[in-house]
Amino acid sequence: MRVAVWEVANRLGVVAGTPTELFSVLLAGPRRTVRLPLPPDHALVRALRPLGHLDLVLDEPPQLPGAPRAGSVDLGDPAAVCAADPVRVTRAYEADPDPRGGLRPAWLRAGQSLLRDQDPADRALVLLAALDEGADPRTAAALARGAAGSPWTLARSSRRPCTALTAAPDGRPVVREDRVLAVACLPDGTQAALDERGRLRLPGGRAGRLADAVAATLASHPATALAAAGDSVLTGDRMGTVHAFSLTGLEQAALHSDRVTALAATVTATASAAATATASGAAPSPAPAPLTVYSGGTDGTVRAWRPGRPPGRSALVRRPCPVVALHAAGPYLAVAWADGLAELRRPDTGATALFRPGPRIRAVAATADGTLVVGLDDTVLHLARRACRPRR
Repeated sequence: MRVAVWEVANRLGVVAGTPTELFSVLLAGPRRTVRLPLPPDHALVRALRPLGHLDLVLDEPPQLPGAPRAGSVDLGDPAAVCAADPVRVTRAYEADPDPRGGLRPAWLRAGQSLLRDQDPADRALVLLAALDEGADPRTAAALARGAAGSPWTLARSSRRPCTALTAAPDGRPVVREDRVLAVACLPDGTQAALDERGRLRLPGGRAGRLADAVAATLASHPATALAAAGDSVLTGDRMGTVHAFSLTGLEQAALHSDRVTALAATVTATASAAATATASGAAPSPAPAPLTVYSGGTDGTVRAWRPGRPPGRSALVRRPCPVVALHAAGPYLAVAWADGLAELRRPDTGATALFRPGPRIRAVAATADGTLVVGLDDTVLHLARRACRPRR
C-alpha cells in the first residue's frame, strides 16, 4: 500500500505518504484521469473508486517476485540501499522493523522522492536530509560520502516546525512556526506576516505609513501572497492579480489565471548600477524599474514583472502543478511546487538545481551565495550549492 500511495501521488503531482493524506489531497482538487500500474482488486484502487475525483485507467503491473527477505539487500548499508531497486528496499524495510542506524525511518519518511528514478548520489542526499537527530553518526557520514556526486551538500538541518520563510535585511533566513500564509521583512526590518485570513499582521499593530496603508487595504480585500523589497510591499489575490504598493502609489498586473500562491521580489542590479553612476557624477542612463517581482499561482506558472512596465506574455517557468512558495536573493530564485520539488534557479542564465526531500514543502528561501533553505512541516534544511546544472 505504501508504494502504491507514493506511485499514485507522483503520477498526480501531489505529496502524500498515507492513503488518508492522498484522499485529502484528491478531495481538495479537481477531477482527474490517472493511469495506474495496479490490478483492479488492489486495496488502493478499491479505496479510490468511491471518491468520484478520479477516472482510473488500470494497467496490469509486471509480475514481480514477492517481497525480498531482509537479507537480499543489506538494509544497513547506505550505499547498497541507494543503489538498489527502491520498491524492493521499501518492502524490505516494511517487513523488518530494525531501524538500521536510522536508515529505515529516513527511507520511509522520504520514500516518495526515493521511489523516483534518480542517481544513487541524489538518493543519498535525500536520505541524509531525512535522518533523525538520533541516527547513528556513521550512517550520516556514509550518506554524506555517497552524496558527493549530487549538486548539493547538506550544510545543516534542524528539527523545527516551519510554515513560512523569508530573509532578514542581513540575509539571515527567517523561519516562522505559527500559522501564517507568508512572511516578509519590510525595508526597516519589521517582520510582517500574512495570516490565514489574508490580513497583514504587524508587530505592535503599526509599522509606518506604507505598511499601515497595506494593512488597511487587506482588511477589506484579503491577500493570498505577500513579499517586500526596496520601498515596496507586494500582495497577490485570488483572482490572479499582483499589487505593488509604494509611497508613490499602487501598480497592479493580472499575471495568473487563478489564485496567486507565492510572491518574491528583489531590487534589480541595473537599478543599483544607475544609482552608483549618479553618485559618482557620471551621466545616468534612463532609470529602469528598480524592482523585479516574481509571482507563482495555482495555474502552475512562475512569472516575472517589473512594476512600471507591462507584464510579459511568457512564463518564466511552467509546470503541471501549483507553485507553493517563492523567494529571491541576489541572482537566485527559489521555487517550491505542490508535487514536492524545490528548485534554485538563475533567471538570468536558466541554470537550475533541483531537490525533492520527500515530504511536502511548506516554504523556501534563497541566499545571495546560492544556499537553498527548504522548510518542511517539522524540519528546516540548508543546502549549499555545488553547481547549477541544466534541468533534466
